[in-house]
Amino acid sequence: MQTPIPDPQDPAGRLHGTTILSVRRGGEVVIAGDGQVSLGQTIVKANARKVRRIGPGGAIIAGFAGATADAFTLLERLESKLERFPNQLERACVELAKDWRMDRYLRRLEALMAVADRDRSFMLSGTGDVLEPEDGVVAIGSGGNYALAAARALLQIPELGAEEIARRAMKIAAEICVYTNDHVIVEAIRTER
Repeated sequence: MQTPIPDPQDPAGRLHGTTILSVRRGGEVVIAGDGQVSLGQTIVKANARKVRRIGPGGAIIAGFAGATADAFTLLERLESKLERFPNQLERACVELAKDWRMDRYLRRLEALMAVADRDRSFMLSGTGDVLEPEDGVVAIGSGGNYALAAARALLQIPELGAEEIARRAMKIAAEICVYTNDHVIVEAIRTER
């Protein structure tokens, strides 16, 4: 039996290689990301950093899934939008999503982003989506649905904080998704003023 080669035109194939999870709870928001970078069926790197602080004073956390160069391009664009619209994460995200959808060059970028500040969390896509979750949980990437399901289940345990939920959910995703590992980077923001 021959192993199928990933089709670059397959939308599911574009998301291989990462899991990013954002959890908001109890005065804290975190974004966690695994460290695995895959090229087809080969692990190229196990400790990549896919979660970063951006914006003035690192007040915003961003995580990305998809093509690395594309994601960095989008992070730079988001930072320029944040400079233009300081302290307005939603407006910056909407402006980026408009550019991403309308600009010929940006339209070809294959990545998803999860971003959060002390007040709100969003998922951004190249189709123009700027989605804010009802439950404070955002998950993207090949293991995103596993991490999302695990995080939602763990939210039912009152004594767990946002970071513990994120770490446990990422561990579960890494046990299921072959494109996700257990080298997890977590960035947190205290949301209480």
